Amino acid sequence: MATAERGPRAVMAVVWARRRPGTPAALAVLVALVLPGFSAAQSFSLPFRRPETCDQYQYFDVSSLSCAQCGANQTRDSRGISCKCLPGFRMVSNNGGPIICEKCPENMKGVTEDGWNCISCPNGLTAEGRCQCPTDHILVEQDTDGKLLSEANCILCDGSENSFSAANIFRNRCVRCEPTFINTTKSCTCSEPASLTGGLCFSSKGNFLPQAVTTWRYGQLGSLLNSEWFSKHLQAAAAACWIYSNLTSCQALGNMCVMNMNSWSPATFDACRLFRFIFDNTAGLGTVHSISFWRKNLPWLFYGDQVGLAPQVLKTTQLSTNFSFKGQNQNMKLRFVAASYDVRGNFLEWKTLEGGLLQLCPDTVTRLNAAYNFGTTYQQNCEIPISKILTDFTSPVFYDVYLEYTSENQEQHLWAIPILNLNLRYNEIFVNQDSSSAKWLLTRRLFLVDTLSGRENDLGSRPRIIRIASKLTMSICLVPNTKSGNIYPPLITVAYRDVEIQDPDRQSVMVSFSVRYEMNQEEAHTQTNIALGVLGGLAVLWSLLKTAGWKRRIGSPMIDLQTVMKFLVYYAGDLANVFFIITMGTGLYWLIFFKAQKAVSVLLPMLGQEESFVTYVGCAFALKTLQFLHKLVSQVTIDIFLIDWERPKGKVLKAVEGEGGLRSAAVPVSIWRTYFVANEWNEIQTVRKINPLLQVLTVLFFLEILFFAIFYERFIEDKIRQFVDLCSMSNISVFLLSHRCFGYYIHGRSVHGHADTDMEEMNLNLKREAENLCSQRGLLPNTDGQTFQISISNKMRQHYDRIHETLTRKNGPARLLSSSETTFEQSVKAYHAMNKFLGSFIDHVHKEMDYFVKDKLLLELILGMEFMEPVEKSIFYNDENYSFSNVLYYGNEATIFIFDILFFSVVDLASQDFVLAAVLTYLQQEVFRFIRNTVGRRNLASKTLVDQRFLI
Repeated sequence: MATAERGPRAVMAVVWARRRPGTPAALAVLVALVLPGFSAAQSFSLPFRRPETCDQYQYFDVSSLSCAQCGANQTRDSRGISCKCLPGFRMVSNNGGPIICEKCPENMKGVTEDGWNCISCPNGLTAEGRCQCPTDHILVEQDTDGKLLSEANCILCDGSENSFSAANIFRNRCVRCEPTFINTTKSCTCSEPASLTGGLCFSSKGNFLPQAVTTWRYGQLGSLLNSEWFSKHLQAAAAACWIYSNLTSCQALGNMCVMNMNSWSPATFDACRLFRFIFDNTAGLGTVHSISFWRKNLPWLFYGDQVGLAPQVLKTTQLSTNFSFKGQNQNMKLRFVAASYDVRGNFLEWKTLEGGLLQLCPDTVTRLNAAYNFGTTYQQNCEIPISKILTDFTSPVFYDVYLEYTSENQEQHLWAIPILNLNLRYNEIFVNQDSSSAKWLLTRRLFLVDTLSGRENDLGSRPRIIRIASKLTMSICLVPNTKSGNIYPPLITVAYRDVEIQDPDRQSVMVSFSVRYEMNQEEAHTQTNIALGVLGGLAVLWSLLKTAGWKRRIGSPMIDLQTVMKFLVYYAGDLANVFFIITMGTGLYWLIFFKAQKAVSVLLPMLGQEESFVTYVGCAFALKTLQFLHKLVSQVTIDIFLIDWERPKGKVLKAVEGEGGLRSAAVPVSIWRTYFVANEWNEIQTVRKINPLLQVLTVLFFLEILFFAIFYERFIEDKIRQFVDLCSMSNISVFLLSHRCFGYYIHGRSVHGHADTDMEEMNLNLKREAENLCSQRGLLPNTDGQTFQISISNKMRQHYDRIHETLTRKNGPARLLSSSETTFEQSVKAYHAMNKFLGSFIDHVHKEMDYFVKDKLLLELILGMEFMEPVEKSIFYNDENYSFSNVLYYGNEATIFIFDILFFSVVDLASQDFVLAAVLTYLQQEVFRFIRNTVGRRNLASKTLVDQRFLI
């Protein structure tokens, strides 16, 4: 039935939709419903019209959003959205839609003020067709009972002393004359010698104000603009304030002074000069609330122009309010309020600053109010279109800001907040931009946007210039050595920007609002400098000891350029540690004491106060980079040799090349154990105590270090200990020389004699070792000491160099080698010679190059150097701390870790983006690890004759 009502087209559409596969039923019904009235070619576009685009005989139809033609004898009204009758025509119908007009008869050509009736006008007509009356007359069209008169009457208002009345602006009622007219001339006219100014009448006798300068200054160079607002109201407001003590006029005069940036000069009678003139000449009226800068009847605009007054205002009195983060007396809210005034001087209301009263940037209420949480450093920036500013701020609003606090008597009081206007000129000088606060001139009143002063000829026109508070900062200073969270009076610093209006829809302005907290950091800076001096001096001594130890380890007693360079490198690393300790200690102090305090006594430093801190971080990073690179170069240039203790298990018959016969030869020793140990050493070259990726991604890096040092290494995996065990299982010792005459020795000689064996014998050996059925692994009998620091004699080093020279000669010219032997055979012989020499050296075969084993003295361990020189015998120092890791990443974790932290800090300080800092830190870790692995692998292959292809 419903289908039949829709007609044949709808039926066909429904049937077609039902038959077509895959068409949803709901879509089919929708198509059926809209199909009768829908055309594929139909457009939803319409012309864009504004009311001002309609001609004088058209009006803007709000229903169709287009221009419509007015009826006969009609023209559009002032708003442009309806029509009115032409002069000489009256309305006969108006029901909210189209009106109907009718021509008035010849004897009654005038139209009443309401437009409904015709009337005779004996004094003529206005351009609008209404009756007109002479000055000081009112138009009367109806009787007192509302009956329409046939002829309009013009009645003269009585301006005599009995009534002092005059016509109002609508010419329909007599009202009392303006009081200044009556007081000055005893009439409703302001005739000479009286002076009419701004609609007020003033006597020309007595102490009258000088003629005011009504120009408005804008721009950095102080260009002048003839302000229509100042022209109309400045002189009148100043005169009414001066002569009659008119409270509203005094406020309006003060507002115009603020609109002129509180700038004044004794030579120019502008708004502020007039205000100061009145202030100076009304001292007899007394003060308000015993404040000498606040004259009765006047607004409080200035604190005075005495040199050095600003520091007294800002740092002499501390507020009695105690701010605390925790506890029962928790107080974390700054309760700012403002007395607001309109541009004409009328008091509006008290307003709290919460909700974004002084914040031009839009945001949520929670974020806006966060600015007034004590201790919260706040920053808000945004870009605002000029068109929005012109719409939202048609007239400036002025604020006197106060801080609400509780006195010692538990009474509510207000503390006036001073304003530091950076645009203020005093004798043509921007005194508030001086670095010395003694030269500042503090003020009281501020505004956010002024779109009124920049209007030149008509107050209803678009302004040529607008003035915006582009940067507003609240500064709260903590009282030094306070234990109760007391502060000095806050300071509001404001900077205005003048914008010349050209294209409001395309122009915009950047604005910012911030709250900063500061405290005197001089004591902290002094303590930091003392710590830097003391620790820096200790770093010099420590670097000298390191240099002396290095000289002893290389076996050179002479002080040369290399020694000086080495000292500087050591000092760079130690000084980097000093800077790091100071910056880390300072940062932890700020963090812990700021977060843990109840009553506020510590505040975080401001950006300017962090300069020395940032400098220290930069110095630490630069110096630590130098130390890190030095460590890297030292590690990839060490001398290393793997001593193979494995001996042949028997002899075999081996064919003699070129002779065709056989001879007895020792069973070859497998090289795979050496390759395996070399490959493991290559893997642990860049092993670190902590995971670099976790170090970057976690904030709790202290827990990270504790975890690896205490838990992971002890109970899961310690690659350094595992390497020592691997050497013992492989029957391979490691001989390392990090300096010419100093290095490390890992004793890996198997207690079972052989390691190149099958699984059964290997398991049997391990079982015997577990049951203490064999000797211990140590170098000395009945000891477990396998790792040593070694200090070798010059004679031993010279012998080592002679063999090592043959090892490294494989890369030299072939003509230097024996013509009967290949380079490879020469290297193999040198390898066996080195293996035999070092093995015999460990076995005390060479009495002229013998060694002895001893423990290091406690002071030697602390200083990291050796007191005894290996003159005749080398010295092996027991080393239970596996200090051979010093030639690996693993033993330099502190240096690398500090370098990573400093790298992260420098990037973060430069970019203000900790995510970018984390990513770049991880990337630099990987880059240096790759370099260390690549160069270290090449050095290992060169020194041990292990082919790089086996180092995977």
